[in-house]
Amino acid sequence: MKRTLFPLLAVLALAACGQQENPSAATRTEAAAPASPPPAPEAAAPAADMLKSGEAVYKQVCLACHASGVAGAPKAGEPGGWAALAGEGQAAVTAHGWVGIRGMPPKGGRADLSLEEFARATAWMARSAGVDWPDPDAAMLEAIRKEEALRREALKQR
Repeated sequence: MKRTLFPLLAVLALAACGQQENPSAATRTEAAAPASPPPAPEAAAPAADMLKSGEAVYKQVCLACHASGVAGAPKAGEPGGWAALAGEGQAAVTAHGWVGIRGMPPKGGRADLSLEEFARATAWMARSAGVDWPDPDAAMLEAIRKEEALRREALKQR
């Protein structure tokens, strides 16, 4: 039995060796290839046609607080809270939410959201409450970024 088993195992081992990739060559190739740097945060932003709608972001991220008004969050669909915010302007309200305000964490607690998706969700909630805010265009996004910088500077002064 031992005489039959040993040659059989040797044949199987040799056959298996012929089918394997040379691991030392693969390691050398991987080591020689330069590591690509991680994408910059703005470069990682999704293409415009791949962005989520404001309503989709609301349902995935904002609904948890803005449906019931947790910690004073303005409720989607209810004009009361949004009417007061409308006077501050779309760029300011969006920037403050983006940075985080009162009990709301930055980006609504969703670190992977793009500014444009967040701004779309803010505009959608405002529209649901009767405020006429369009989805952000390039000029609005620039205005939001300027407001964001002002808000961050104001927070540093505290």
